[in-house]
Amino acid sequence: MQVEALSIFCDVVRFQSFSRGALANSVSQSAASQTIRQIEKQLGTQLIDRSKRPWQLTSEGQTFFKGCQEIVERYHELEEAVQRSQEPTTYTIRLASIYSIRRPDLSSYINNFSRSVPGASVNVQYMRPDEVCANIKNGQSDLGLISFANPSRDLTVVPWQAQAMVITCLPSHKFAQRSTAVGPWELSGEPFITFDRQLPIRRELDRYLKRHGADVSIVAEFDNIENIKEAVEDGTGLAVLPQPSVRREVQRESLIAVSIDPLNGEAPFVRPLSIIYRRNRRLNPTVSKFVELLRLANIDYEPTLEKAAPSTRNRSKQKLVTTGPSS
Repeated sequence: MQVEALSIFCDVVRFQSFSRGALANSVSQSAASQTIRQIEKQLGTQLIDRSKRPWQLTSEGQTFFKGCQEIVERYHELEEAVQRSQEPTTYTIRLASIYSIRRPDLSSYINNFSRSVPGASVNVQYMRPDEVCANIKNGQSDLGLISFANPSRDLTVVPWQAQAMVITCLPSHKFAQRSTAVGPWELSGEPFITFDRQLPIRRELDRYLKRHGADVSIVAEFDNIENIKEAVEDGTGLAVLPQPSVRREVQRESLIAVSIDPLNGEAPFVRPLSIIYRRNRRLNPTVSKFVELLRLANIDYEPTLEKAAPSTRNRSKQKLVTTGPSS
C-alpha cells in the first residue's frame, strides 16, 4: 500500500469531501474514490459508509484514519529531513488563528521568522475558536492561536501571552473622567456590549462579572472584537476588551481604555492566549522553530496593569504599552 494512497484517504476524511481530497492530491475525484475502494479491498473491510448522507467513517475507518495520519505525517517528516540536507527549507506553516489576533499584529513574528529561516513561510487562516481546535485535531493546520485554551487528550497547550482586560468606552463617558481605576461592580446597570455566548471569552467574562457582583445590562452581542468596538464607538454602550485590541482606537482618541481595579489584591483580569497543536504529534522542525520564536519573543510579556506601579494603574486613560508585539 503506497503512501500516496494513504494520503488521499486522509485528505478525503479531513475535508469530508472526495472532491476536495482529490484536489489536495492533484488527482480526479473518480481516482480518489477508486483508490479508497482498493484500500478497502486490500484490508477486507469497509472504511466509509457511503449509504449515509453525508457519508461517515465506519469504526474500522476511524481506527485506520488515526493510524494513517501518523504514517503519512512521519513519512513527510522524513522526506523533509532529507530535503533539508540538500537545500533550504520551503515548508509553509499552516497557522489557524482566532479573528482578534490580526495579521498586522502577527507580522513582526512572521517577518522575524522568515529572516531566521530562509525559504519558510506562514499561511494564516482566521476562524472561530471551535474551528481552530477542529483544524488542529484533524491535521488541517499545524498550529493554532486561541484564548482561554484548555489542555485535552487531543491538544497540547503552550502559554503565549496574557493580555490585560480593560473597560472600553467613549471619551465622553463618566468612567473616562475618573482619576482612579473602575471596580468591576461599578459596571452594574451600564449598557453592556459583549461577546457571543458560544465563545470561551464570553463565559470567562460572565464568570468574572458575576463574581464581582456586576449586574450589567446587555444590549448587544457579537462574535468578534471589531464589531464590539464599532458598537462602542457608535454610543451603544461600553465593553470589556483585551487592552492590545483597542490600541489604535485609543491612539486616535475615539475610545478610552479604563483600568479595572483588582479587588483585595486579586490578580488582574487577563485574556490568556495560547499556542496549540495536536498532542503526540511530532512537529516539523520548521514549525518547532516558529513556536520557539513566538515563546521567546514574549518571555517577558506581562499584562500592563499587573506590572504597573500603583500611580500608573489608577490612571483612567491607559496608554497601551507592552513589552512585546501584541495580538
